[in-house]
Amino acid sequence: MSAATVAGISPARAWILATRPATLPAAAVPVIVGAAAAVSDGASFRPWVFVATLICALLIQIGTNFANDYSDFRRGADNEGRLGPLRVTQSELISQAAVQRGIVVAFGLALIVGASLVWTGGLPILLIGILSVISGLAYTGGPFPFGYHGLGDLFVFIFFGLIAVTGTAYLQSGAWTLFPFLLSIPIGLIVTNVLVINNLRDRPTDIAAGKRTLATRLGDRATRAQYVAFLTIAYLLPVVIAVTDRKRLPLLATLLSLPLALSLARRVMNGTSGRELNPMLKQTGQLLLLFGVLLSAGALIGRSI
Repeated sequence: MSAATVAGISPARAWILATRPATLPAAAVPVIVGAAAAVSDGASFRPWVFVATLICALLIQIGTNFANDYSDFRRGADNEGRLGPLRVTQSELISQAAVQRGIVVAFGLALIVGASLVWTGGLPILLIGILSVISGLAYTGGPFPFGYHGLGDLFVFIFFGLIAVTGTAYLQSGAWTLFPFLLSIPIGLIVTNVLVINNLRDRPTDIAAGKRTLATRLGDRATRAQYVAFLTIAYLLPVVIAVTDRKRLPLLATLLSLPLALSLARRVMNGTSGRELNPMLKQTGQLLLLFGVLLSAGALIGRSI
């Protein structure tokens, strides 16, 4: 992006860019799927709990994005050679001090909203909330930024898949059950694929900056295979659930999103690289949203069978 273009970005637009809108489905979709899984299992839908959970998840995602923007710049991972979308700290659209304040505000609001969820869900939700904030800060910050040590993929799968879906279901139903856990796996895999594309694109600059993501450790070819493997498992699991339980047959609705998944997989395996991966990052987020909505709809329809 040219200096003139950057200079033309308003402060409000800069803060919107800092939230990384393309990543927000990673926070919203697990909440939607978790609530649908709980209702499918017989829970009564609790609208205010759902809204509070969704707001809290989005605030934690935004706070994490702010923290990553700040820490990646400080550690040298975001520099003039960056291939990905504009980063507000590196481009000086927002000062480092202002981004730090944004981190505090986002996580602070998440904790305030989360207090009502702790009242509903008790100690398990308190622990999830505390760990989520700490992990968001430690992803690229602190003395051991696990995003720099090949643990980012595991972090995303656990927090945006397993914990987000099952925690949301628990808040709706008051119980930990198997069905939400099963649905959390494909969601976690597709969310992780958003990171896989990001890290595949950034391999050259990450290597130069000493950022040892899983992609830099596995290499280009294996990272591409990882993306396809995660998609394959994500689509197979709902099919397995559906064919082993008649009540879950509507989960096959997820196959309606398969053409987009196949298109993305083909482009990854054909060697798409560099800035050409930027649209695929957004499209993987769109796939997550479409898959998550179809999975949720299938779960809810299955309740009436």
